[in-house]
Amino acid sequence: MHQALQLLAVRIRHLSEQIAALKKQITLTIRALNSDLLKVFGVGPDSAAALLIAAGENHNRLTSEASFAALCGASPVEHSSGKSRHRRLNRGGNRQANAALYRIVLTRLRHEEQTQHYLERRSAEGKTKREIIRCLKRYVAREIYQYIRGVSLPQPAPGTG
Repeated sequence: MHQALQLLAVRIRHLSEQIAALKKQITLTIRALNSDLLKVFGVGPDSAAALLIAAGENHNRLTSEASFAALCGASPVEHSSGKSRHRRLNRGGNRQANAALYRIVLTRLRHEEQTQHYLERRSAEGKTKREIIRCLKRYVAREIYQYIRGVSLPQPAPGTG
């Protein structure tokens, strides 16, 4: 039993070292491509990588922040019963980018006063937390779009893609 636990501890240490090395490499790559993206509140290396991958090498095809939000699955979709009008999140789009937006929103809800005040204000207006998070994801997508759009990414060599 003791030997098995020792082997597991060695394996965990080895995997943790690999994770740290990969995270460092991802951070260096993102800094080389778009260092300003990491300065946005709540955006870490994992989220930045997912959003840059979603935008792709030819991010100039994104003509507006609405198209980037749709690409990330953060654009609102009308869903009404006839008596009431509601919006829900788009079920399409890049799920990893959507998850990155969600992580950014959760970080802001926990640590940023402005976002916490927004949550309180919208809750007082009768919005559910799910609806508020949908609105915040759209806001974050709009903010991230400005950083992605302003930077030119390297083009792949011909015949490699």
